[in-house]
Amino acid sequence: MRFQKVLIDGGSALNILFTGSLEELGLKKEDLTPMDSLFWEIIYRKASLSLGQIILPVQFDTTKHFCVDYVNFFIADFNTAHHAILGRPALAKFMAVPHYTYLVLKMPTEHGALSLRANLDVAYS
Repeated sequence: MRFQKVLIDGGSALNILFTGSLEELGLKKEDLTPMDSLFWEIIYRKASLSLGQIILPVQFDTTKHFCVDYVNFFIADFNTAHHAILGRPALAKFMAVPHYTYLVLKMPTEHGALSLRANLDVAYS
């Protein structure tokens, strides 16, 4: 499954996957590891209870090369305009550096630096 609406949030301490994205992946709540922790400020000034957590492979790619690693996601029991939020844990795992002004994400791979550019039209809408 290819998600094109992923928010890169270097200020977030969590990687979050939303329930609609979980369903698109063909996963169910039974596939999650239960947890009872709250996370804050996804919805302004409100706490959200995670449905659980799951470790999934994440791949960043271009036609020439790619980078794959496993990422731990907390599952939010609501949907947003995004499929997922990748926070500091994922950025650190991939050693990725975001440049928010230019909407570029760079990370090292075996074949040199991988540069991913966002679609500006999608980002603005």
